[in-house]
Amino acid sequence: MRWPFLCAVTVALFVAGGFPARAADVLVEAEAFEEHGGWRLDTQFIQTMGSPYLLAHGLGKPVADATTSVQIPEAGQYKVFVRTFDWVARWQAEGHPGRFQVAINGTPLETTFGTEGEDWGWQSGGTVDLPAGKASLALHDLTGFDGRCDAIFLTTGNEPPSNDSDVLSPWRRRQLGLTGDTAEVKPYDLVVVGGGYAGTATALSAARMGCKVALIQDRGVLGGNGSSEVRVWAMGLIRRGNYPRIGEIVEEFSDHATKSPGRAEEFVDDLKEQKVRAEKNIDLFLNHHAFTAEAVDGVIQSVDAFDVRSGALRRFTAPLFADCTGHGWLGEWAGADFEQTPVGRMGMSNMWRWDERDTPQSFPETPWALPLTMRDFPYPRDHHGQWFWESGFDKDPIGGAEAIRDWNLRAVYGAFNAMKNGDGADRHETAELTWVAFIGGPRESRRLMGDVLLTQDHIVNKHEFKDGCVPSTWSIDLHYPKKQYAEKFPDNPFISIAVHDRRIDRSYGYPVPYRCFYSRNVSNLFMAGRCVSVTHEALGTVRVMKTCGMMGEVVGKAASLCIDHTCRPRDVYEQYWSEMDELLQLPGVARRETVASKIQIPADVQPSAGPRGPMEGTDPAKMEGLIVDDEAAVIRGKWTVGTGLKGFVAHGYRYASPDSNASIRFPITVPAAGDYELSVLYCPHPNRGTAVPVSWAVDEVVQGEQRVDMQGEPTREPMEVTLSKLTLQANQKVWVTISSEGAGGTVHADAIRLNSIK
Repeated sequence: MRWPFLCAVTVALFVAGGFPARAADVLVEAEAFEEHGGWRLDTQFIQTMGSPYLLAHGLGKPVADATTSVQIPEAGQYKVFVRTFDWVARWQAEGHPGRFQVAINGTPLETTFGTEGEDWGWQSGGTVDLPAGKASLALHDLTGFDGRCDAIFLTTGNEPPSNDSDVLSPWRRRQLGLTGDTAEVKPYDLVVVGGGYAGTATALSAARMGCKVALIQDRGVLGGNGSSEVRVWAMGLIRRGNYPRIGEIVEEFSDHATKSPGRAEEFVDDLKEQKVRAEKNIDLFLNHHAFTAEAVDGVIQSVDAFDVRSGALRRFTAPLFADCTGHGWLGEWAGADFEQTPVGRMGMSNMWRWDERDTPQSFPETPWALPLTMRDFPYPRDHHGQWFWESGFDKDPIGGAEAIRDWNLRAVYGAFNAMKNGDGADRHETAELTWVAFIGGPRESRRLMGDVLLTQDHIVNKHEFKDGCVPSTWSIDLHYPKKQYAEKFPDNPFISIAVHDRRIDRSYGYPVPYRCFYSRNVSNLFMAGRCVSVTHEALGTVRVMKTCGMMGEVVGKAASLCIDHTCRPRDVYEQYWSEMDELLQLPGVARRETVASKIQIPADVQPSAGPRGPMEGTDPAKMEGLIVDDEAAVIRGKWTVGTGLKGFVAHGYRYASPDSNASIRFPITVPAAGDYELSVLYCPHPNRGTAVPVSWAVDEVVQGEQRVDMQGEPTREPMEVTLSKLTLQANQKVWVTISSEGAGGTVHADAIRLNSIK
């Protein structure tokens, strides 16, 4: 059992409640402060530094004090020690951005904390005379630049706490005489660890199929990378492929952000929680950090977690467990086989935003941040520092996660300093830094091995697996340091570039097999999300949030079969796939009270989307005239299917580069004799061609050619350009050809309209 993580928080219960750990010793965990003020609870790095902590994330403006009261057991002179460190010292950076004070009974100690050490340790704060009884404590931030405090120790003794993490946690236990016993909770059918898109969908899917579910999430909100804390918009197309009902649950709680990062409210944290709490089969444990598991002979027996605010311990037992942590933590604790790409790994992002105000805004100088000029980073278009603010390539994504996050912060603050106080100052007088993610957005770490290891070749060659069930529609999108910005910091670049293999069927999707979603050597372990059984390359397509959520839907349904048949995840494929096939075809709102109950389907259930997915654009059948979509056209050369520009017809559109020598030919069969107007429909964009060649023919006889200017700002409705008025006979064949030669920009092909002139 991994006591170091347990004990660092348990003691807070006793101290904060007014019961001293030992005579003349008082240990106060920062996360147990009664009021956090403007300090933020950071739980990301518990597994490596041993505890949650408070972070003064004020974007350069000091945050409000965190306060609490403690019971001093006896009058005396107390030595004060504070567990913290200087978070830029590991890079020998100038200055100490994380400075803060500790005030006792309203009087600040003379020591300024956050100024010593390259790693977590106990900084001495001198001595203070205290009477017996209640005393007040306060953390007073001095900078707003991410000072951090783990704990405060007051002692009348002479020895400071040990900085050895192997000794530290037993020491914390001894302060309160803890035995290490863990409070039991009721048993469940399925314990889900991780509350991102994968974990949330797993819990909802299993609960609706009759499983009793515990959902454990170490943050106060659900959504993971797709929450308001990280703000990565949910990508990946849903409701298509072999099982077009899969994705309906994800659709219920998915964000609809228009940018990444967007506004906090766009990520609908409340909606996600409401959906989970509405299911009586789910017990939700927000702010609970799972830290260890007991496994015997390849079977997980239990998972232990603690409340990151109070330290209360809980043990979760179940016949089935799901690792939705993204990092494969549960699998690692249980001894599951896993892989981690040694080089070429993707990193972690911390996105940010700035806004213009009506009056001048100041920003402190940041000599400790990365020394950047405006040439050293891409200008934050639309006031957003987007997904490509990413670092930590090939750094340790587990043990080095806090350093990766902190390097990202140095990059963001250095960039904004260049805008405000450097060579961009003349253009940004009224600019204000309004949001920086302090919760990192990791992309890649451990991948747990299943009975199938999905590869890039499987995907691009469309290898068919009997159990293919989750449609992956994102390109194989791998991130690397962008050379343009890598020269100044070659050891740790902070701007990435995405390299895409677009040989993905975006309409139907590649069906990822079920056998990627359970461990090959831990028999009762499911996994969903970034830690499933895929190679580094295949991770590039399956890692986006909606796709991860659909994995969870599949896992939840499989768990119900395991409970119903008292079997393991592997048995679902080997013995019960016909039943699984039936469950995968159910609407997302289908439910049953228990795994043995009859399935109920509401009368007002939405129709199935079909194998090519829901029609996100305008339905051609509802448009005036005869509409021929790009999917009915004859294609030559390299075209890419797109859905990002709104206002398209049917399922999407196609686009091609101006030097691609590409063309697309739309066929139209004339329904009846008469006069017609022929036109082309497209979605404008600033990168579209200004002279796109469009020609038309009747019965293979060319009738005309026109250069169409498709450039412009995106609109919510398609643009339309009339090509010609034609007198036609029934059953004549009209052809419209759009080509790339001399187009003057990206060529767009969406639809053609033949409209009768009355």
